[in-house]
Amino acid sequence: MIATIRGEITQVESDALIVETNGIGMRVHVPATLREKMKTGESILLYTHFVVRQDAMSLYGFETLSERDLYTLLLSVSGIGPKLALAILSSLNPDTVKRAVFNEEYDILNRVPGVGKKTAQRIVLALQDKLKPMDALEQVAAMTDTDGEVLAALTALGYSVIEAQTAIQAIPKDAPADVEERLRLALGYFQ
Repeated sequence: MIATIRGEITQVESDALIVETNGIGMRVHVPATLREKMKTGESILLYTHFVVRQDAMSLYGFETLSERDLYTLLLSVSGIGPKLALAILSSLNPDTVKRAVFNEEYDILNRVPGVGKKTAQRIVLALQDKLKPMDALEQVAAMTDTDGEVLAALTALGYSVIEAQTAIQAIPKDAPADVEERLRLALGYFQ
């Protein structure tokens, strides 16, 4: 019903943005990563998903169409509601979710609050056939076991999965392939 919203951010709430368009302020629930970087007064365009429940109507917004499409796919999984799907996209970037699904890496999905082992398995089983490999996923799938170990080490040190992924992506492409050196380079990203 509401596919996009463009307007000015008038308020940043703990779980949403208030986006004013044509004099109407709409509460749009967005991933934490987006909410944290937005400021009052900025203009924004969000691709939205409108959820109607018996007791509420909610609007969920995303920076890209592909992020919204992944959100919609997550909603198709049994036991995943709008808030849990948003929590997944708040904790993991879309490429990581796709990588976890393609490589059956349940432990990555388990790191999301509210996603247990069985839910992670349901997500993987439900989305494996629905997600199609594409160019962007080749890079995601190319994350080596070494980088997976670096990701695990960084999250064990207290960094969020998104922070760890960003640090891994900042490692030079010609860097050595051993875990210790890649971990040192990733830690250097945070300094």
